[in-house]
Amino acid sequence: MLRAAFLWLSEQPGIFGFVRKNRLARKLASRFVAGETLDEAITTVRDLNGSNLSASLDLLGESVLHVEEARRACRTYLDLLDRIHAAQANANVSVKLTQMGLDIDEKLCIDNMRAVIGRAKQHQSFVRIDMEQSSYTARTLQLFKDVFYPEFGNAVGVVLQSYLRRTATDVDDMIQLGARVRLCKGAYKEPEDVAFPDKRDVDANYIKCMERLLERGNYPGIATHDVDIIDHANAFTKQKTVSNARYEFQMLYGVRRDLQYRLRREGYNMRVYVPFGTHWYPYLMRRLAERPANIAFITTNILKESVHRRR
Repeated sequence: MLRAAFLWLSEQPGIFGFVRKNRLARKLASRFVAGETLDEAITTVRDLNGSNLSASLDLLGESVLHVEEARRACRTYLDLLDRIHAAQANANVSVKLTQMGLDIDEKLCIDNMRAVIGRAKQHQSFVRIDMEQSSYTARTLQLFKDVFYPEFGNAVGVVLQSYLRRTATDVDDMIQLGARVRLCKGAYKEPEDVAFPDKRDVDANYIKCMERLLERGNYPGIATHDVDIIDHANAFTKQKTVSNARYEFQMLYGVRRDLQYRLRREGYNMRVYVPFGTHWYPYLMRRLAERPANIAFITTNILKESVHRRR
């Protein structure tokens, strides 16, 4: 019930104007979002790199409906890639196709993505195409297979979501293609004929897909905070003698920082997904939907910090 409420709130843009001005909401968001500007994003990456963590930067915002807004997002990503290169930071970028104009005009989206991936390739970096709602899955993968991967090779990769029933087939397709995949569980509300409604089935599908990617994939990103799944991955790679250098774990900024640092100390590659920008409200609601316990955890810490400041 609570998860459904947060997912519903994530789709109510009219609330964002009010929420963005709310001090408590901004403090809550700061747990998961690395500020609103490029400078703040780069500062966060430097801090992560100082702890031997790599990063993937994501400019928040999707479902863009105006040409200039899509072009502005494209320019921001070009600036971001230049800033990453200039800072010699260990970071790449993640991009949503709807932010590049997919809902406006496919050619506009393709042109914007070509510019972004081209700049990344110029800097010997990498672009991850984020996966959105299931209504975009087929189009996203088709553009990846028909346009972006043939043109840019492994300067670009995709995301697959284990809560979708189709994902096991998509994993096999990406392995055959040789493409880099980030595997996550998925955070959108989907119909049951498209996605597994039960967490147990989502987890089982994740493990099945993860094992295929670890054994035969091209440097997969194992994106999860689930300790049982992480332990399964580590046991599986030892059993199959898969080197730690052949994959990486990925986690969200602000979620299970203790686990991020522990895995890195133990010699595993760890990349932190770092969102930034002004459109943080829908992202925050989806994070709270994934784990409503985050509300109590963050609120308690905010209150503690407030008490300490008054002393």
